[in-house]
Amino acid sequence: MNNEKLIIENEKEQNNKIILFQSRQIRRIWVDNEWWFSVIDIVGALTDSVNPRDYWYRMKVRVKSESGFELSTNCRQFKLEASDGKKRKTDCANTEGILRIIQSIPSPKAEPFKRWLAKVGYERVQEIENPELAQERMKALYEQKGYALRPELSWTHYSFLVRIKNTNAFLLYMKEAIAQNWSVRALERERNLLSECE
Repeated sequence: MNNEKLIIENEKEQNNKIILFQSRQIRRIWVDNEWWFSVIDIVGALTDSVNPRDYWYRMKVRVKSESGFELSTNCRQFKLEASDGKKRKTDCANTEGILRIIQSIPSPKAEPFKRWLAKVGYERVQEIENPELAQERMKALYEQKGYALRPELSWTHYSFLVRIKNTNAFLLYMKEAIAQNWSVRALERERNLLSECE
């Protein structure tokens, strides 16, 4: 159990990291079991604006006047480390909110995101109509991670396991699920119990 707790603690340490998009830094934070990304950083990366904070403000005003929708409803403020090393409140959005914000950016750099979003949306609609496509996608994703399929585990086990980001935690839970003959519910329960103990 101590080994599992160490793995979870290592996952937490990795949670608040900077990611790169086309050599631009995007700050993010892990809150309520999902990533929240700095809106200012994404706006800066997609627009090359010299003042992304001002661009974000003007974009919110424009979208509200055009459609009546307030983009800031997709946001929460979190303290993120600024370039001077101090933590400041920053507008952040989860993945769904960021995708909605990207749709409102009239920039050539945003177009690849918009095309990708349309493609993924179309694929998910196809998977709803034909669930076997979703299983094939999950199988491909699992194999891309370089893991061998184990006959002792069902696809439902794998669909849960593949969401574990930390490779060591993934392998530990897979090994325990096989050794203890855990059902998917038991696997979820063990993972949740360990998360609550942190």
